[in-house]
Amino acid sequence: MTRRSHAVRRFCTLVAAVSVAATGCVTVHGESAVIPSVDRTEAAEVLERFTEATNEANTELDAKLTVPVESGPLAAIDQAGIKARAARNPDGNPGFKPLELTDPKFLIPRTSGWPKWFVADADSNRGGGHWLVVFTRPSPDQAWRASYLSVVSERRMPEPVLDDEGYAEAVPASGSDLLVPPGRLGREYADYLQKGPQAGGSPFADGPATSQLRERRGAQQRTRGKVTQYADQPAGKGDFAPVALRTEDGGALVFFATHHQVKETVGKGYPLNVPPAVRPLVTGNPKTALLQVRVAEQLVTVPSKAAAKKDPDEKVSFLHRVEGLVSARGE
Repeated sequence: MTRRSHAVRRFCTLVAAVSVAATGCVTVHGESAVIPSVDRTEAAEVLERFTEATNEANTELDAKLTVPVESGPLAAIDQAGIKARAARNPDGNPGFKPLELTDPKFLIPRTSGWPKWFVADADSNRGGGHWLVVFTRPSPDQAWRASYLSVVSERRMPEPVLDDEGYAEAVPASGSDLLVPPGRLGREYADYLQKGPQAGGSPFADGPATSQLRERRGAQQRTRGKVTQYADQPAGKGDFAPVALRTEDGGALVFFATHHQVKETVGKGYPLNVPPAVRPLVTGNPKTALLQVRVAEQLVTVPSKAAAKKDPDEKVSFLHRVEGLVSARGE
């Protein structure tokens, strides 16, 4: 046990009525010590368990195998995807290439109370640069589970702030010194997708996840014999809560999630196309309409208010975005 760990244990003993766990201590009255969310040895074990379970689930195509190691948006997307593939491949996928996450570095913030979280930054045999996996633990009696997974190229990966002991700095949901607080990103993004830039401009930089996505939607809204409608909502509570790390430029690296619905309705005499990958997740009888329910997880950089005021081109920039189908209903 490190000198800091001894100090934390002495503190907990003095204030009494505490719960001591591998991730820290919290009194039953709500007082808490600001300590690292997890030690690096345990973080490495958590990452290894996640990788092993992911490989087993994708080989056997059994979504239940991911339940002990995944939560939040990652679980919603991953488990639905495995379920859909299993319906088309009932014997599993024995040719699945096992995922390998190597040379991990752990971005561990000092936090108080619960939930706890940390980020694993690893190399992968899939390539792509930095594989960033967010692990969260809601309470002392619950396990660590991966809630977000993003891939970022080396050239786009920002430098996180680290203290003298190598611990990262968490940014609270309120994030009042940022252009958009982490806790508001889901709402701001959903509003942007629904309404576009408002008076005063958009806080989001143009790109595939913003201006180009709106352009694609516009082109798809009305085609011959079909109308497509979109609805977007934030997803910011519980296992879907955003997490943010301070970066050296004064901004933040933020993981956040959103909900999306896409409804396609065809006119009389026009066929309704239900893609093979969607069919296993469909309930109801899709004759004239198909409603797809999707979850997206995003990784963005958010500049500080000061930087954005100095340079109007400093905006929220998307580093990675994954949107996955989680259910569908036919009408």
